[in-house]
Amino acid sequence: MTNFLYIALMKKHSPPRQVNPPARMRGVISVSSKGVGYFPMPDTDESIEIETEALRTALHRDEVEVSILPPTIQKKDGSRQGRVEKIIRRAKTRFVGVAQTAPENGGIFVVPDDKRMYRDILIPKKSVAGAQAGEKVIAKIVEWTDAKKSPIGEITSVIGKTGEHDTEMRAIVIESGFDITFPEVVSTEAEKVAAHERARFEEEVKLRRDFRDKITFTIDPVDAKDFDDALSVERLDDNTFEIGVHIADVSHYVKPNSALDAEALKRGLSVYLVDRTIPMLPEVLSNDLCSLNPNVPRLAFSAVFKMNEAGQVLDQWFGKTVINSDKRFSYEDAQAVLDSKSGLYFKELDLLNRIAKKLQAEKFENGAIDFETEEVKFRLDERGVPIEVYRKERLETHKLIEEFMLLANRRVAEYVFKANKKKGAAFIYRIHDLPNPDKIADLATFIKALGFELKGKKGESGGKSSQGGEDVTSKDINDLLRKINGSPQESLIKTAAIRSMAKAIYSTKNIGHFGLAFEYYTHFTSPIRRYPDLLVHRLLHRELVGGKIHQDEFAFYEQIAAEASEKEVAAAEAERNSVKYKQVEYMSKHVGEIFDGTISGVAEWGIFIEEKHTKCEGMIRLRNLGNDFYVLDKKRYAVVGERTGKIFSLGDEIKFKVASADLEKRMLDYTYVAK
Repeated sequence: MTNFLYIALMKKHSPPRQVNPPARMRGVISVSSKGVGYFPMPDTDESIEIETEALRTALHRDEVEVSILPPTIQKKDGSRQGRVEKIIRRAKTRFVGVAQTAPENGGIFVVPDDKRMYRDILIPKKSVAGAQAGEKVIAKIVEWTDAKKSPIGEITSVIGKTGEHDTEMRAIVIESGFDITFPEVVSTEAEKVAAHERARFEEEVKLRRDFRDKITFTIDPVDAKDFDDALSVERLDDNTFEIGVHIADVSHYVKPNSALDAEALKRGLSVYLVDRTIPMLPEVLSNDLCSLNPNVPRLAFSAVFKMNEAGQVLDQWFGKTVINSDKRFSYEDAQAVLDSKSGLYFKELDLLNRIAKKLQAEKFENGAIDFETEEVKFRLDERGVPIEVYRKERLETHKLIEEFMLLANRRVAEYVFKANKKKGAAFIYRIHDLPNPDKIADLATFIKALGFELKGKKGESGGKSSQGGEDVTSKDINDLLRKINGSPQESLIKTAAIRSMAKAIYSTKNIGHFGLAFEYYTHFTSPIRRYPDLLVHRLLHRELVGGKIHQDEFAFYEQIAAEASEKEVAAAEAERNSVKYKQVEYMSKHVGEIFDGTISGVAEWGIFIEEKHTKCEGMIRLRNLGNDFYVLDKKRYAVVGERTGKIFSLGDEIKFKVASADLEKRMLDYTYVAK
């Protein structure tokens, strides 16, 4: 989905301005693709706008010191204008881009892939490092003192030839701030840890609760290489069962203050692109020793529940275990067993599925929001070229695994929260704040323009009570999602609703999880691929064994939580960029062909169209809509022909032809095909 979609959701709501704002302010600046900076005002939702020349070489996410310009220099609309006075800390100095010849000095210049980098980087001949025009490179800024001139840089690495599959995927990862390879010291340590722990495996097993005789299996994507969760099932009596949620015991292998731990903290998480995984840990651990592979004993950290068929937890136990996975199911394999009502471990899968449905029903009854969105997948040829784009099917087995992971996550969070309440110890929670009332009001306005209503407690559309507070509940949002199910506007409204929500983040402060309707929630179930989960394991184990609580640990863990939340955003952006690249590449093979789509966005310069099956989004420029002059009607979320009165509105179905595909910009141009 494009960032230009929802005009109402992009409005800035500014509370009354500070009468006397500070003369100088410190903070993190944002820079748009047009080279305009935005600096958040303290204690308000208002931002100071900073023109390119006033950025004074400041870049996106830099920590800066800013001053406000005099009122005589402000814009006509009254928006505050500012100027960067000092750069305190650079967010990054290396940029991925395409090398181009600079004949005037014998060197090259690099056009950055990151469009928020508003200057090309000039590379002197002595610093070219063998890079050739047309290659994707990494350029590091070494000097930049004059904002009117390009920064001087050096080539630190050549990624490969522009347009090649591996080059582009590697470039996306590097540009997002992640390393592709591990430092030698980390790889060496991983090998040593693996060898040492294999040698003492039987000794370690004696210290753990043994689950190797329980029926245990994993259910994962068909192409998964690391398996960090497994389920075990044992019938205790007619209506009582022991269900184990077993998670790879990464904390046993990755110790604090080790090179492995420092690298995992730096990476924060594994990054998933359309064709590859950039793991948080070296493969000897992530795909082997830590992974709950079938038919080999593995160390686990487990949440074990005594439950009945109604999904009630009668008892629980947390601790270190050893397990043996009897079967590696893919989601599709497990679903086939459920559908046929026969096959290996049908009784166990059927039981788990029935309990999972009870857990899911209870979750929604308590107010969880059913944000089930579509995900596209690619079938690539041997060269990485997409030959098919399809939507991932959401199976019962996906929901089965999800519900038991949610159960373990919230029960661990509740257990540690109540234990820590008396001690003042820190923990890493996964929190989701209440939505901003203004954003909900904008969402209601947007939805009304599409022919639906989001009603609050008073039965009024608009999302705010007479006191100005938020009165739309998660139940109201779920009611809306049920009404739009199957409609052409479903995808649009779901995306808009998600964007109106607060972002889920990591924190040491437990405020609950609005979207899931849980009072306590954490991430316990994926320590192979998320660093916060690894910390949760350490802190849970410390509580179980009565370990020492350290001074100032809240500040330490809060910093890690904040950094992990930022890296999660960067990883999601990398994944989206890889998907967008492959969608554009796929459509580049279909230039001139006609498709069916839905209008997914409107802007002053064009309308955005999302293809129905592949979700490949492109733009039809207003001048290509036909023999008329079209203008944007913001109130109706539409463009209207001045002569004919023809209207193109959000959610309308439309036929279009693929006109062109720009892989470098990851953009598609469409033309309108009249019915």
